[in-house]
Amino acid sequence: MQRLSSGIRRTSVFSSLRNLLDEVPTSSCLLRKRSLATFSLGQKLQNQTREAIPGDFLKWGSLGFCRTSSFATGFTPLQLKPLENILDIERGKTKSPEDLVSIWDDYHLGRGHIGLSMKAKLYRLLQQRAADCRYFVIPLWRGSGYTTMFAQVQLPHMLFTGLEDYKARGTQASPYFAATFYTEFAESKDLVLIRGDIVFTSKLSDDEAKWLVETTQSLYLNDTRYKLVERFNKEPRNFEFKDVLQALDMPAL
Repeated sequence: MQRLSSGIRRTSVFSSLRNLLDEVPTSSCLLRKRSLATFSLGQKLQNQTREAIPGDFLKWGSLGFCRTSSFATGFTPLQLKPLENILDIERGKTKSPEDLVSIWDDYHLGRGHIGLSMKAKLYRLLQQRAADCRYFVIPLWRGSGYTTMFAQVQLPHMLFTGLEDYKARGTQASPYFAATFYTEFAESKDLVLIRGDIVFTSKLSDDEAKWLVETTQSLYLNDTRYKLVERFNKEPRNFEFKDVLQALDMPAL
């Protein structure tokens, strides 16, 4: 990921954002402790994240599903898998958008990957908004509470990791889940294919990964919800995590 601008205004915003990450609870059981030292980063993490917040996540490596070479501690980065290595593009051109989506979804069933799709027009809006606001925090509901995920949207990719892991490891945090958007059929069929790869199956289930992609899309594409994303990225001092819970119909435990 390209380094963030060092301009005075942007530096101020990201300094505020760094402080904001301290305020966002990593799980529902921490909501009542927002004012405690639980959320303060140690000096070591402050040093790790001083250059930019949320951080240079492209240190996670290229995206896709193939695992290659060592990276960080106990993590192997992902390498982009071209769409032509997944399906026959020429044959795909002869299919209707509906048939192509059905083939794409069926192909990914039971393979440890997530297959989704979206309209090209919506993808372009997502791309436009993500270019301006790359980061967000998303509560992932589990049983009687939630765990908070930290998302980076830098199309054609989305990356997700646990906020708790990011706070603990900074830019060395590994992604739990990565999604790649393929635009080869955007012009001819108004269709963008999405492939999700769960890096750590112990961290996320297939259903949870799918929900994260769909929810992130809704946060960026819904005008009302996108205001929360804008606030998080541009006016972090005015951001309230409880507003996200409310938008997603989750109780503030």
